[in-house]
Amino acid sequence: MALGDCWKQLSWFYYQYLLVTALYMLEPWERTVFNSLLISVAGMAIYTGYVFMPQHIMAILHYFEVVQ
Repeated sequence: MALGDCWKQLSWFYYQYLLVTALYMLEPWERTVFNSLLISVAGMAIYTGYVFMPQHIMAILHYFEVVQ
């Protein structure tokens, strides 16, 4: 029964996502395109943060002489 409850919760979150972003008004193919673009942009932002943030943090720490 836990799997069914989890599925109901995920369905409810997805429904809330559709309502908040007004995606419920779009056709299914438009919704798919929008979600694909959203996932792509979020993935690129996460990757960029993962790759470049350590360099920027180290530069800031060197600037404030926290790390030699």
